[in-house]
This record gives sequence, C-alpha cells and structure tokens, in this order.
Amino acid sequence: MIDFFKKQGNFAKFEFWAFTTGFAFMMLFFVTGWMNGDAMFEDQPFKYYFEKANVPYSYYGNYFFPQLIHHITLFLTFLGLNFLIIPKIIKRQATLKNLLLLLLVLVASGAILTLTGVFSREYLYTTETQQRANWLVIMLSYEDLVQLSFMLIIYTLIKYAWLYLLSIVDAIHKRFRFITREAIVAAFIWLIVLLLLLAVRAEQGTMMGWAVIIPYGIVFYSFAFHKLIPDMLTRPRPLLSYVLRSAWIIALIFLPLLLFIIAWSGMPDTAIGVGMLNVVFQLFVTVPSAWLLYKRQQKGNEEVTVLKKELKQSTANIDFLRSQINPHFLFNALNTLYGTAIQENAERTGEGIQKLGDMMRFMLQENMQEKISLSREIDYLQNYLALQRLRTDNNPNVQIQTSIESRETIFQIAPMLLIPFVENAFKHGISFREHSHIKINLEIKDRTLYFDVYNSKHNRQNNDPEKDKSGVGLENVRQRLKLLYPNRHELVVRDTMKEFFIHLTIQLA
Repeated sequence: MIDFFKKQGNFAKFEFWAFTTGFAFMMLFFVTGWMNGDAMFEDQPFKYYFEKANVPYSYYGNYFFPQLIHHITLFLTFLGLNFLIIPKIIKRQATLKNLLLLLLVLVASGAILTLTGVFSREYLYTTETQQRANWLVIMLSYEDLVQLSFMLIIYTLIKYAWLYLLSIVDAIHKRFRFITREAIVAAFIWLIVLLLLLAVRAEQGTMMGWAVIIPYGIVFYSFAFHKLIPDMLTRPRPLLSYVLRSAWIIALIFLPLLLFIIAWSGMPDTAIGVGMLNVVFQLFVTVPSAWLLYKRQQKGNEEVTVLKKELKQSTANIDFLRSQINPHFLFNALNTLYGTAIQENAERTGEGIQKLGDMMRFMLQENMQEKISLSREIDYLQNYLALQRLRTDNNPNVQIQTSIESRETIFQIAPMLLIPFVENAFKHGISFREHSHIKINLEIKDRTLYFDVYNSKHNRQNNDPEKDKSGVGLENVRQRLKLLYPNRHELVVRDTMKEFFIHLTIQLA
C-alpha cells in the first residue's frame, strides 16, 4: 500500500503539469482568437439570443470576460478537488473536514459561475420574469459544475484503478503475459482522452474513431508482440509470414467490427469510414511498430545476455586468481618470517612484515565490502606509511610529515579511497638523490572528512618500469567519488612542474 501511494505522488507531478499545460494552450487559443478579430464575427455565442430579445450585445461584456472567468473557475476547481481534497478523502485524512471543504468549494465555484452567467445570459431578464431568469441562470451555470464533478468522479476511478494495476503489474504479467506495464499505460491514456472528447462534445466521427481504432490497436499490438511474432520467427521468412498473417487477422475481424460500429452508432456511412481507417491504421502503424519494437527488445536481450556471460567469465577468473592466493598459507609464512626476524634481532624487518600482513589481511577481507569503518581505512593508511618509512627514514633528503586523526569514529567510508593519493605521492614525490617532501593531513570535523596530500615531483629515470604508466589509480578514485558521493564531495588538484597537491572533502553519513 505504501508503494501504491508513492506511485500516486510521483504521478501527481506529471498529472499537474499535463493539465496545466493543456489549460494554458486552451486559454492561448481563446485569447488569440480575440486578438485575431473574433470580436467582429457575426456568428458569436449568445449574440443571436440578445438580438432576438432586442437587448444590446457586447462581445467583451457578454462573452469574452465572462467566459474567461468561467473557464478559469472550472480549472481552479478541478485543481483544488483533484490534487488537494479528493486525495485526502481517499487516504481518510480528516475525512469530515475535507468533505465539508469539498462542498464549500463547489458552492463557491457555483456562485462565481452564476455571476458570469448573469452577464452571458442577460437577455433572459427581458424574455422571462426576474425570478425565472435567476433560476435559469443558476441552473445553466451549475450544469457545467455538475458535468465537471461527474467527469472528475469517473477520472478519479480510472486514475486510482490504473495506479493500483501498475503497483501489481508484475504479478498480473506472470499470469497473463500479454498484460504489460506499457499496455496498462496505453489503456489509461486512451480512456482519459476518450473522457476529454466526451467533455468537449467532440463530433461523433472523432469519438467513434478514437473509441474503436486505439483499443483495437492496443489489443492487436499485445497479441502480435507476445504471440504472433514469436510464432512467425520459426518460419523460413518470418517478416513476410508476420505481415500476411496480420493482414489476414485484420481482414477477418473487419466485418464483425463494422457491424458492431453500425449497430452502436446507427450511421452506416460513418461506420464504414471508421472501419476502413482502422484497417489502414493497423496495417501501416500497429503491425510495423510491433515488429520493430519486438526486434529492438530482442536485440537488447541478446546484448544483456552477452554482458552477463562476460561478467560471469570475469567473476570466474577473479575467483580463480583469488583461490590461487591461499590466505592461510600467506599469513602462516609471514608469521614464520616475523618470528625469524625477531629471533635475529631484526626489529625493522619484523615490523615491516607485520605491517605487510595487516595490509594483506585488509585487502583480502575488508576491501571486498561496500563500506567499512573509517578507523580501519585509517589503520591501512598508517600501515602503508609505516612500511614506506622503513625505506626513507635513513635518508636525510626525504622529509615525511603526517597529521592523521586516528581516533575511533562512528563513520563509514568506501574502502581504498584515500590510499591512491598517498601511493601517488610516494611514487612521484620521492627521490633519494634530491630533496623530497610529503605532507599528509587528515581530520574529521562536523561530519566532514578533510584530506590533504602535498608532495614534491621528480622526473623518473629512464630505466624505471613505471615511467610511462598513466596513473589510472587517481582517475579510478575520481570515478568512484562521483558514483559513491555525488554532491557530497569536493576534489581539488593542483599539479605543477615541481609540486603536486590534492585537497579532498567528503561529507560522511
């Protein structure tokens, strides 16, 4: 039920802008009609009745402005009922209060429509008694309001039935394959347009065409997509077989459909026109559309299948490589080397082996998780720095300064986000023959992580195996930050000939 009302809320935004845009276009046509000189037309609404009653007629006073207010009132009434009052009544939120508010809105709207009706039907006060004229104006004004209310009730029933069907469409599709989300959406649009055509009293030919051709197309499309096309693909010439079979089905149904339209409308000529138009529409629109969309979906499914196969192969390769690294063997071997180093009083070697073991344990275990404790990420960073210090501490040309806040934190972070910047600093910032420096600062303040790495830069030797490597690690971190912390991070990079600096901030959850 929660998902149902969530979908209702998402649809309400689209619904509001769709109706508002339609009303804006209607008002645009109404106003531009006046600007283009409709005021000079002889055949104007109500003008005949004014002239017959020998009452002076004003285009603006008796038609334009009253009708403008009339349309705006009906539209605002629709907005208030459809988006504010009715949803609360359906959700049973202050039901009595909203029912009274609904009645108040209808009465207020009726009063405004009655006032505009007095100007539009001023001639009635000459041909009828004042009491009867008032009664006729009120009745005619409330007629549009009653029609709006009736249409709104039907629209509300259709809308909520449609939203409910969308919320359970997956379960329905499992039982009836031809009922899809697209078919339900198409049926909803068809019903709403049909309702609008009824509201504006469209001509019978248009009504018949929309009432017959579109649902026929929806049904035929679903049948072709889920039954006819898959069956025809087994034939030697699938496209030709599909077109011929479709034409045969459309021709077979033509006569019963034509008789139904004639019986429904009582207009044989119009029925024949609608029937012929239906044949043309289905043959030249629905039939090719179903084929093209089916082939497009088939191609997409094939691409997804290939990608899944490649992903499984890649996963199998990774699992195979990971299986070659027996963690127990590696850690036992490192423990043995660590014990040997302690026995031989090689404390620095033992410390390096211990740090390396901690780092390998982190990479084999915690690096596979989506999020880890920020403290563990900092521990890994500290171990990496400790290993690097073993080879740089005895060199006076290298200066390493660190200020890393390592207290326990409640925050979590994606693993291996910080270390690439430090690895890059040691890769490009250390030279045992020239003065080198690396400064690293990490602090957490107000739920935000601040991380700075500042290092010197040196030209790599020609015999360096990594001289020509592009440093994809930093680019990888950029992409991960965009995916994992959108609008929650800032990365500033300053790169010169002699120095490299990065400033990273991450808003921690």
